[in-house]
Order: sequence, then structure tokens, then C-alpha cells
Amino acid sequence: MVQTSKSQQTIHTSNRIMTTLDFTQVELKHLITHHVGNKLRDEKIELATEETSLAVNTQDFLLRYFFLPIKAEEFFSFTHSVKIDMNEIYTIIGNSFSKQKSFINSSQNIAKLLYEHSLHPRIKKGELNIAYFSNIVLDDKKIDAIGIFKSETHVPFLKMKNQKTKFTIHHDYGFEIKGIDKGCIIFNIGQKNGYKILLVDNANKLEEAQYWKNDFLQVKPISNEFHKTNEFLGITKQFVTKQLSEDFELSKADKIDLLNRSVEYFKTHSTFEKRDFEKKVFQENGIIKSFRNFDETYRVNYDLESNDSFEISPQAVKKQVRVFKSILKLDKNFHIYIHGNRDLIQQGVEKDGRKFYKIYFEKEF
Repeated sequence: MVQTSKSQQTIHTSNRIMTTLDFTQVELKHLITHHVGNKLRDEKIELATEETSLAVNTQDFLLRYFFLPIKAEEFFSFTHSVKIDMNEIYTIIGNSFSKQKSFINSSQNIAKLLYEHSLHPRIKKGELNIAYFSNIVLDDKKIDAIGIFKSETHVPFLKMKNQKTKFTIHHDYGFEIKGIDKGCIIFNIGQKNGYKILLVDNANKLEEAQYWKNDFLQVKPISNEFHKTNEFLGITKQFVTKQLSEDFELSKADKIDLLNRSVEYFKTHSTFEKRDFEKKVFQENGIIKSFRNFDETYRVNYDLESNDSFEISPQAVKKQVRVFKSILKLDKNFHIYIHGNRDLIQQGVEKDGRKFYKIYFEKEF
């Protein structure tokens, strides 16, 4: 069993419990480790033929390493453009759940598929751990799960050993327990709909390197409150930061004000209504029309469903707030953080051509 700081997680939406996830009773039934290189660079793939040996007093650290980065927020499911049975990982996982005796062979096939998709120059070689868990509690039900975890980043660490009259210090390389580089946990629930999956990818944030989710696993977000909230705030950010300046002459301060109003709407409402959002945030008919055109085009291009009304997920809002920038950068001299009333900051130009912002305030802290 394992105890972690994130072993029990609960998501709330509008005073209603959405998801509970508990790892405190988990049992590790099978574990096998393979080495997967970058095929583009002719690096090797090394497949184990036996399960991994694991010291008893090391298991808690290993499970903490697997589970710490896993957040019960956005769930995914396997998908395929033609038929879900044609998703090879989906098929292998199904066989693994029904036939645990073939676990080693299944894990080798998973490693081979990952190797075939390791064709981007940014992809690092690493160890691929495939684990079979039991007694994971999801929404008060004990279920089995399969974890696929890739460790890519070796870091040095120091070892100090007491030798009676003196200490010796040397170093070694390993993986930090703070969390895996890439991973997913596939819960044995909802097989017909592609299972229920949680993902983590801390190593590659660039779109061209997102092979783990898009090419290897081939998963899509499950359309719930978290996903809908996260998606709409993302579209709004894209519109304000990239499209709006092409249609209207707006200052950076005006854009920041729109972003702040967008976040504030989601923070202060439990339910999202698109027309109400447009009226309170964008206010002007021209901007509203521009946003509707952008939203429609964006959803068509990325094959996204239209969501005009849904319950708001506070967790998704909190996640998006981190990437909504409210900083006005002026040359290399000043950074102005705009959090509130747009009317308290005014922009102008001196007769000599120098630009300025005038800021009104009541208290200095």
C-alpha cells in the first residue's frame, strides 16, 4: 500500500461532488520495465522478459513517484478516427484486464508501439514502467487500473556514507520522487466508451512534441464540466490575445481588462450561459459578433462541440487563471499588474511623442 500527499482527491462543482479518487489502499500486482529509445536517432528498444524486482521498502517511494503528479481533474478516453477497436493501446489494455497472465507480452507490445511513435527529435529515451494496480477507489468503487509511466529525466544526487573515522561522498543518477515525466492511468471502467484515463506529461509542452497523448495513446477529453470550462476559457484567451487586435484597435490594457472580466465571470457564476457571458464580458455588439465568428470557426477547425450552457468547474477556472496574463509590460522599465477597474488606468501620448499611462489609486501599500 502507499500513502501520498495526493492519495485522496475530490473535485467539487457547484456544491456537488463530481469525482473522488483514493490511492491509499492501492496494491501493485504486476510491474515490468522496458527501455525505449528514440527510433529517429536509431536508439535501441530493450524489452524485459521478466517482471521487475522491487525491494519491499522501495515500493512506497515508487508508488509515490507514479501517483504524485496524477490529478483527478480532466479525464480522457481512448479514441480512433474510424473505430475504437482499431486503437492498438485500447485493445492491448482490454486484453490485459481480462488476461493478466499475458501481462508481460502485453507490456512488450505497448513498448513497441511507443518506440514506433518516438520519431520526433525532442523525444528523449527512457525507462517505460507498466504496472497493474488493484484496489484504487474511484467514486467509492474499488477498481483495477493499468499505469503506463515513462521516466526520461535523470538527475544527479549525492550519497554520504559514514565509515567510522570519516565520511565518503559520491554521486549517482536517478529519478526525482516528485513525479514522472509522462504517464497515464487507465481505470477498468467504461470499456465500451474507451475507458476512463488520467494523464500527465511534464516533459514536453510544445505542440509538435505531444506524441504521448495524440499519437501513442490516441485519447480525447471526456466532455464534463472541467473540460467544458477549460475549453471555453481557452478559446476566449485565444480570441482576446490573437484575433481581437485584427478586428479592432484596442490597447494592451483593454485586452487585459477583457481577460480579467472573463475570469471574473467564471469565478462568480456557478453556471455558464454563453449569451449572458458575451453581454457582461464583451458588452459591445461588434466585439460579440467577432467572438461568435471566432468561436464557431475555432470549433469547426478543431472538431469541438458547441457548449452554450454548462456547470462551471472551479478547478478548471483555477487552472486557467495561471495562464491568463494581467501584466502590462512597458519597455524594460515597468510592469503594471492590472487586476481590477479598467477606468483607473488611462493611456496617452505627450506632445513630444512619448507614450504614458496615468494610474489612479486611493491607498499605497
